[in-house]
Amino acid sequence: MTTNPSTVLEFPAWLYGTIATIRRKVRAEGKWWAREYIKTGAFPQPRQLRQMQPGEVLVMHSGAEFGAPRDCWRMHMFVGIFLDLNEGVQEEERLHARAAFETFCLNTPWGALYHAVSPPPPRSARRIADRLASVLRFWDVLQGPRYAFWSFDDDYTLEALMDDVWRKTLEAWCPGGPAPLREHLALTVERVAHATREECLEAVLRVIPLIVEGDNDLKHPEVLRDPGFLRERLSALPPEKFVSLSGAEKYTVSAQLSAWDRELGRQGAGNK
Repeated sequence: MTTNPSTVLEFPAWLYGTIATIRRKVRAEGKWWAREYIKTGAFPQPRQLRQMQPGEVLVMHSGAEFGAPRDCWRMHMFVGIFLDLNEGVQEEERLHARAAFETFCLNTPWGALYHAVSPPPPRSARRIADRLASVLRFWDVLQGPRYAFWSFDDDYTLEALMDDVWRKTLEAWCPGGPAPLREHLALTVERVAHATREECLEAVLRVIPLIVEGDNDLKHPEVLRDPGFLRERLSALPPEKFVSLSGAEKYTVSAQLSAWDRELGRQGAGNK
C-alpha cells in the first residue's frame, strides 16, 4: 500500500536523543519489527512518532557528529535496525524480509530519506529508481528540516543534500540535465527505471571518469579511464555483479574500481 505524503513530518521518536539512548532504542525497535514480521508477514508503523519542526537539523552521517548537540535527530543511526532485523529472522527468510522492509520504508518520509542518502546494497538500477522515486514523492515535506552530512554546520537543504550524494550518478544517466535538481532527479528516475543492460553499461562508463578524477588513491588512473579496458572488464563480470553496479551509484562503482586497481598492481608486480 502506498502512503500519501502528509504535510506534517513525523519521524520515529527513537531517532531523537543521545547516541547511547538512540542505540538502545534502535535495537529494541529492530527486535520488535522482527517479531512482528514473523507473526504477521508485515511491518507496522513505528510504535512512537515525533513531529519534526521546520528548521530542525537531521544528522545524516556519523562524520557530522562533531559539534552536534547531545540531544538531536540522528538519522544515520537507523542503520542499526538492520542488524537486529537480520538476527531476529531465520536465515533463509532474511533476503525476503529485507526486501519487504525496504518496500515498507519507501512508503514513509523517513524511510525514503534514509534509503536515498545511505542506500544499502544492492544498488542496482531498479533499486536506485525506486529509492529516488520515493524521496521525490516526499520531497515537499522533507524540505522542512536542515541536514548535516559532512559537518554539523553544513546547514544543507534537501536539494543540497541530494546534490552532494547523487550528482555524479545524475550526470551519468542524464548528462547536462535540467538545472533544478528535482527535475534532474525525476528525469533520471524515468531513464533508470526503463534502462536496458546496454544503457546501464553506458551510464557506468560515464560515471567512472568522474570517480577516477576525484580518487587520489588509485594507482592506475590512466588504465581505469580507458574505455576498452573498462568495457572488457564490465562485460566479464558475473550477471549478479553487473546488476549490483547497474545503477551507476558512485560508492559501488568506486569499490569495483579499487578492486581492479589492486589487481593491476598485482599483475604489475608479477611482471617484474
